[in-house]
Amino acid sequence: MSFIKTTESDSKYNHLEKMSVSELLQNINKEDKTVAFSVEKSLPQIEKLTEKVVEKLKAGGRLFYIGAGTSGRLGIVDASECPPTFGVPHDLVIGLIAGGDTAIRKAVEFAEDSENQGWEDLQKENISEKDIVIGIAASGTTPYVIGALKKCNEKNIPTGCITCNEGSPLANTAVFPVFVTVGPEFVTGSSRMKAGTAQKLVLNMISTTAMVQLGRVKGNKMVDMQLSNNKLVDRGVRMIMEELNVSEKEAQVLLKKYKNVRNVINNFRNG
Repeated sequence: MSFIKTTESDSKYNHLEKMSVSELLQNINKEDKTVAFSVEKSLPQIEKLTEKVVEKLKAGGRLFYIGAGTSGRLGIVDASECPPTFGVPHDLVIGLIAGGDTAIRKAVEFAEDSENQGWEDLQKENISEKDIVIGIAASGTTPYVIGALKKCNEKNIPTGCITCNEGSPLANTAVFPVFVTVGPEFVTGSSRMKAGTAQKLVLNMISTTAMVQLGRVKGNKMVDMQLSNNKLVDRGVRMIMEELNVSEKEAQVLLKKYKNVRNVINNFRNG
């Protein structure tokens, strides 16, 4: 390979088995502290990709994450949290993983090695030029992801990526690449650690910023969240009390009547 695969470089630490629990935890934490600074260096790239995501979502398109292993699971986590957090449809942000749903819990052997399967999985979702696809791969070399993005490029479907190796095939394939160079992992090659943390941070930034830009947050509150458990119902009641200066009992009655916080606020203020 013509690039430095830092995600698989030798760990700065050796003889891990000889470390105490305290030493292991402190050293892992020491490495983790560097991740946010690495993400900060990539903010200009993240901004360009996020702006494109917002543009596509505002025009009625969808956001797809596609990845394998840990990277694929992180995309699915971010996608699955958008509907309950922001009240958006389940098909607005979609996460795809090599090997299908089985791979969410158990590794599927060789699933990521197919250059064609990623595109086939996107086609099952009726992918089009209206949408945008973000490939996620710490190494930047996953055939399943690269093949999918190459096909998207051919079909004029915007592509982005989140990887931890600058100059990788994935970074060179995506139109809007994001590469966060986190350096060697504590356990050599274990990219579920710093690389996974970096990817999760970037995913949080992209989806949260997009949802705010779509008007899914009021002030700093999740007014469109789904009230799917008692904790969230209580949170909704507190939001209403604070926003409308009403009693807890009145807030409960209003929330029960109008079903979500935004509806309560809009109807209350409209008399």
